[in-house]
Amino acid sequence: MKGNFKSILILFLSGVVLLSACAPAATPSSAVISTATPTATSEPTLAPTLRITDTPLPTNTPTPSPTPSPSPTPTLTPTPLHPLTIQSLREGIYPGSDIIIEDILTPGVNYQRYYVSYLSEGLKIYALLTVPDGDKPARGWPVVVFNHGYIPPTEYRTTERYIAYVDGFARNGYIVLRSDYRGHASSEGIANGAYGAPDYTVDVLNAVASIAAYPDADPDRIGLWGHSLGGSISLQIMVSTKDIKAAVLWAGMVGSYPDILEWWQRRSPARPTPTLQPDGTVRGGIWGLMDAYGTPEENPDFWSSISATAFLADVSGPIQLHHGTADTSVPYEWSEQLYAALEDAGKVAEFYGYPGDNHNLSINFGSAMARSIAFFDKYVKGTE
Repeated sequence: MKGNFKSILILFLSGVVLLSACAPAATPSSAVISTATPTATSEPTLAPTLRITDTPLPTNTPTPSPTPSPSPTPTLTPTPLHPLTIQSLREGIYPGSDIIIEDILTPGVNYQRYYVSYLSEGLKIYALLTVPDGDKPARGWPVVVFNHGYIPPTEYRTTERYIAYVDGFARNGYIVLRSDYRGHASSEGIANGAYGAPDYTVDVLNAVASIAAYPDADPDRIGLWGHSLGGSISLQIMVSTKDIKAAVLWAGMVGSYPDILEWWQRRSPARPTPTLQPDGTVRGGIWGLMDAYGTPEENPDFWSSISATAFLADVSGPIQLHHGTADTSVPYEWSEQLYAALEDAGKVAEFYGYPGDNHNLSINFGSAMARSIAFFDKYVKGTE
């Protein structure tokens, strides 16, 4: 009995040991079970997670500066040319107009005479027109545009003065157009275009355009005749346009502007008072130019720019000069100097001096006219 009990006890203990070995091992968290009633608690604050980023290390290469946007280039406004400059005359537009016959005058020996008008810068300018009798040549008649000298505008008459001069060209087969200039006689505008403004020159340029379109005229055979002031106008035109075949200048005011200014200062040291014109402008002629631009010594470029004598390389055709040595109105030496300068420039030129003769060549009028007609016959009428 005691032996059986001992065997049973050994078997029982072995089973306990075996069961203990098969059970899972206890952990600390599973060893304690809380039975307390839970209370509300705040959500735990999470510590921020640190993130390591790769920050580039500074280098020795400089960072380029931003390129600035280019500033717009300012547009320079060119200084306008003075209207008297030869360049300004060249750039001008001179359309002229139809020539209107205002009245039929007493005819000449072999030509018709008309009182006519044309337009210049919107102004109605009157003129004397002569046209040869008979059938016009196939090309039209050659033309002489006749530029008179200074006559007080209120005394000037379109159909008077220079009658023998006009007749000489008209009876030899030329159309002759003798313009008043603005402000003369009945022509519209202000008579202020002698030497301080280009107005009279503009009037003649429009006269040239008008006669070139006249049905009886040959636009390719136009010459200029000029006396005194008209000589100055003619020379300005000869260096401003290529439309003129030749020019004849009698006792012309053909000195440079510095020459003219110096001559006037010697003749009349007292300067004239500038006058207020109806258009509200103050006119001082050549004196006003000196006030605005300085003397020729102070501003030689300006005075050269308005002097036709500085542009003789550009004359459009041959020039014939006539001058009396006893002329008290215009210096004889100016024609001498112009002739020499034309020769130096390689231009065709002729010069006739008349000892003891006056401003109008009264003593030698016949021979001077014959030479003038022969010159036009050669270089205007005879040209192709």
